[in-house]
Amino acid sequence: MTALQKPGFAIGEQRVGPGCPVFVIAEIGTNHNGDFDRAIDLIDRAAETGADCAKFQMRCLDAVYRGRSLRGEDDDLAVEYTLDLLRRFELTTEQHAALARHCAERGLVYLCTPWDSHSLARLEDIGVTAYKVASADLTNLPLIAALAATGKPLILSTGMSETAEIEATRAFLAERGADFALLHCNSTYPAAFANINLHFLRHLRQMHPVVGYSGHERGTAVTLAAVALGAQIVERHFTLDRGMEGPDHAASLEVDDFKSLVEGIRQIEQAMGAEGGERRLNQGELINRENLGKSLVAARPLAAGQVVAADDIAVKSPGKGLSPQAYDRLVGRRLGRDLAAEDFLYASDLSDGPTAARAYNFRRPWGIPVRYHDYGKFLGLCRPDFVEFHLSYKDLDLDPADFLTGTYEIGLAVHAPELFAGSHLMDLTTADDDYRAYSLTQTQRVIDLTRALKPYFPRTERPVVVANVGGFSMDRPITPADKQARYARLAKSLKALDRDGVELIPQTMAPFPWHFGGQRHQNIFIEPEETADYCAAEDLRICLDVSHSKLAANHFGWDYDALLRRLGPYCAQLHLGDAAGVDGEGIQVGTGEIDFAAMAAALDETAPGIGFIPEIWQGHKNTGEGFWLALERLEQWF
Repeated sequence: MTALQKPGFAIGEQRVGPGCPVFVIAEIGTNHNGDFDRAIDLIDRAAETGADCAKFQMRCLDAVYRGRSLRGEDDDLAVEYTLDLLRRFELTTEQHAALARHCAERGLVYLCTPWDSHSLARLEDIGVTAYKVASADLTNLPLIAALAATGKPLILSTGMSETAEIEATRAFLAERGADFALLHCNSTYPAAFANINLHFLRHLRQMHPVVGYSGHERGTAVTLAAVALGAQIVERHFTLDRGMEGPDHAASLEVDDFKSLVEGIRQIEQAMGAEGGERRLNQGELINRENLGKSLVAARPLAAGQVVAADDIAVKSPGKGLSPQAYDRLVGRRLGRDLAAEDFLYASDLSDGPTAARAYNFRRPWGIPVRYHDYGKFLGLCRPDFVEFHLSYKDLDLDPADFLTGTYEIGLAVHAPELFAGSHLMDLTTADDDYRAYSLTQTQRVIDLTRALKPYFPRTERPVVVANVGGFSMDRPITPADKQARYARLAKSLKALDRDGVELIPQTMAPFPWHFGGQRHQNIFIEPEETADYCAAEDLRICLDVSHSKLAANHFGWDYDALLRRLGPYCAQLHLGDAAGVDGEGIQVGTGEIDFAAMAAALDETAPGIGFIPEIWQGHKNTGEGFWLALERLEQWF
């Protein structure tokens, strides 16, 4: 293995090892109890749980057991009982071949444990992609040598073996250059929690880089803990009924529990993050940090040129300014600007000052997001083609005449609140009639306020109202049928609104939106083909939030350029910001994963002349520093 290669190997089309998704094996074994139709049913149910693999067992009893044992001459009752079950529960080679074909049809890897060389020869004829070695055969070096000679990956359970025996087999396989994994295992059925010793997984990882866990305990908690400890393969026995006759049913998981196990494994994979990675704040934490954290603020009015004294600054919430950890660095520094009492101090106060607004040159209309309280300040710093008022629900109770005077020779757009009083998120798609009626009432208020703003911006005949129209869910994505029902209810909601003189445009969404500093699931206005078809059917245009859509493309593995080109023709407004991962939205341009040059080319072709604003998380802070930096960077592409 070269330095650039990661340890691991492929089983079918899935790679197994460090940094790969956990390979989940539904160990059917002999839990079909010799019934071929039940074996087929078990495969079907395993596929429904999200397992990667369905595994069986094959024995030639004449090769595995001595003749005297088979004749029942001198063994104890346990051996006699086991042999009786094995005779009744065995399937034919032809049936195994049929099971392998059915696994392929259901998207599962078929694996089988050969207990002897005769069974290995039969399985080679079937064409399996890897072999599982039972704990009972970990020390069976002749069989392991025959398995290694096939050149196929081996997965070995380590139950019933001492550390020295595991190390001896590991060395034996390493000498032969075999691809293999070692599974920690306690071979009792079911296993007592006190006997499992999950810490041994750490020892296995020191011994060999590809490790896993084969569990026989009750429930799923221990197996999930094994994943958190680094198991890259998980095997659990799988049954339709734990009360059935047979040695493994009692130590097996039934369908619902196995499905919960797979869901838990996938959640743990997401939660683990990169080993040794740095602590990075996600968007939800940034929201909560601002809402609940603390900042350095001016304790009294301070003048530019003044040297900051300790009693000139105070620590106050919210956390929108400079961290209190910068207190000592700020004291003794000469201020570069005037501050009113309780103005936030920023990182730029520790340097030469923030990025400032200037004249910009774009080939399409550009605007800035504003609130009532800062639009005048921002218009004094730059000359945008339009402004987009980002409203809070409290703004709906204000009179624009208290903030605006005369007329403005620029365009107007409005962004509707998504949060209303009583923690009510706008949702024009919900099946709850009362909830939808409230959302309709509040959306109509936004539309009415937009019409009230129009006289101040006479250049705009039909201002757009950008809206997050709903379609979210709390714990998991909704079903396709529910999604279509949501779209249908949205169509009804749109017809119920008086939109005369304005254009309501839904915003493209990220798969995991942040609400109240916590994450939910978004279900509509994500998938490009679905969104385009809906816009065509409902004569609707959208606000294309390029950051949201990049996160969706990352999550679902979509071609981002194709997404932009599909949605561009339906675009009425652009929100431009960068994106990272699946939930890093609205970050500063150039700090994420978007190729802005390619994006600009796609939008020039499919959405020419459509206006944009920089949609940067907290870009308005420090007199719009984030917006000016974004515009400076966007200028080279747009």
